[in-house]
Amino acid sequence: MSTDPGEQFFTPAQVAELLSITPDEVVALVHEGRLRGARLGAPEAWRIERASVSDYLDDQNELSRRHALWRQSNAASLPEVWGTHTRF
Repeated sequence: MSTDPGEQFFTPAQVAELLSITPDEVVALVHEGRLRGARLGAPEAWRIERASVSDYLDDQNELSRRHALWRQSNAASLPEVWGTHTRF
């Protein structure tokens, strides 16, 4: 990892482009605690930690995976779940 602080942070516009959302939505994600960021510099401007964007994408990927598994389990028919043989 680089020690250059400029490479450790994204602007909200850069994150917005990566996530296909608006910069205001990026700042909202910071306020919600889903992204780590702070207002830095003079004049102050939002900066988002590069690692938090990666963590956010990992979390979203895991959430999507779980939703897909849940939908798949709901779509399974009873014979697939319990088998085709009925015993009394």
